[in-house]
Amino acid sequence: MKIAIAQLNYTVGDVEGNTSKIIDSINHAKAQNADLVIFAEQAVSGTPAFDLLRKTTFLELCEDALVEIASCCDGISAIVGLPILTEDGPISAAAVIQNRKVLRYVGKKYITARREMGFLVPSKGFEYVTIKGQKCAVIVGNDLSRERNFDSDVDIIISINARKYGKGAMSYRYELMHNLAFVEGKNLAIVNQVGGSTEIVYDGTSGALNSRGELVLMMKNFEEDFQIFDTEADARPVVVPTSYSDRTRMVYGAARLGLKDFFEKNNYKKACVGLSGGIDSAVVACLAVDALGKENVRALLMPSQFSTDQSVDDARELAEKLGIEYNVIPITEIYNSIIDAMKPAIGGREFDSTEENIQTRIRTILLMALQNKTDYILLNSSNKSENALGLCTLYGDTAGAFSPTGDLYKGEIYDLARYINRRFGQIISDKILDKEPSSELHPGQKDTDVLPPYEVVDAILFRMIEEGQHREEIINAGFDAAVVEKIHSMIMRNEKKRYQFPPVLRLSMCSFGHERLMPLTNKYGD
Repeated sequence: MKIAIAQLNYTVGDVEGNTSKIIDSINHAKAQNADLVIFAEQAVSGTPAFDLLRKTTFLELCEDALVEIASCCDGISAIVGLPILTEDGPISAAAVIQNRKVLRYVGKKYITARREMGFLVPSKGFEYVTIKGQKCAVIVGNDLSRERNFDSDVDIIISINARKYGKGAMSYRYELMHNLAFVEGKNLAIVNQVGGSTEIVYDGTSGALNSRGELVLMMKNFEEDFQIFDTEADARPVVVPTSYSDRTRMVYGAARLGLKDFFEKNNYKKACVGLSGGIDSAVVACLAVDALGKENVRALLMPSQFSTDQSVDDARELAEKLGIEYNVIPITEIYNSIIDAMKPAIGGREFDSTEENIQTRIRTILLMALQNKTDYILLNSSNKSENALGLCTLYGDTAGAFSPTGDLYKGEIYDLARYINRRFGQIISDKILDKEPSSELHPGQKDTDVLPPYEVVDAILFRMIEEGQHREEIINAGFDAAVVEKIHSMIMRNEKKRYQFPPVLRLSMCSFGHERLMPLTNKYGD
């Protein structure tokens, strides 16, 4: 059987646009003499649709679109994902279409993703259908990781998915598929969504395995793709990339696509960035230029009396290399006027984080003024290390419409910077790469004044956040006890800041506010 796998980029709520893409792919599959064409989970509606799934009119619109899709399926079968309203509530279903008719809906059994809980209800799970004389098991979403013991006469397992990207997810996904295809002795075809959907990005990477568990088709990452899997062909196995450098390439691809689709799907055109001469804003500016085009990116350089000339020069050099418009707006006079105005209330006290935060908030005021006057949407330049520790200012550098790097540790930001230089040339200078991290909010400030190097900080944070290790485990692994306790304390007392962040693109498997959601009011000290 020839199975066309249509890996498409859908938009939540754009039922008409999604349907048009699906019909185009059906016609393409027919032109290539495919017997079956398969589309991702919730292809018609886009996902995550959240409360749209509670709207009867929206669900009816999806079903009406399915009738139109079915009318195009003359001479070809199709499996299309969409939400369907049942007596128990909406389910995530695979519609099986043959001879221009919807034969049945196969529903998802296991609702485990937080973005689906409360919006979808469980269904009965996978079912068997016969297509071109072959018995197929049709399965939706993460049911693939739960179901086993398919009938012995099944020829192929077909899985439609909306699996988000996360570091390491691809290797896990293909290991799961390999084990299933090998143990069951079945061909396996999987189609996944691709594209950004606010803070989620779907990587695509659809594919197929033969009955020996060998991967014989792997589709593109972070791009639409269309491929034919011929179950009778003797295809050569392909290898899943697993190197560390390839992981950085994947992270970059996910961040770029997530940023690009956030702008395109929200009808935004232009982005602004506050360039400090540091590594974080440099990486975000490069991402923005790659995703949106240099003509759509603008930077403000906002030095204070504490900024070094080197940092200003580095920021200016980066903007000129990228070819983006920029303005230098010193904030010293603004800062001094605020300090003078506040003297009746706080005058006479020693310099502390109050004065530091004022500088950061001034910069945000200027960036937001640029956004309001010129429609340049503000990008946040945070990273996960600073977000975890609270090394950020509420209503200052926590502001922005979107954060493409807020789920990446500081060390990963450096990895991305080096990848950008390998791919595009030496855009981010060694002066930025080699500079000791500092927010330059008081004379001679360095992040290492209060913390060990980020290599140590990130290692501790990863164990605490991603792996859920207790402080004792981390100390027993050889980390300094005082440092571990300090980092734990900083994480726990800064939850309030993370509650007020902009949408952060989820690039890890343990993102703040999603896989890791702590109560804001919390007395637990363990």
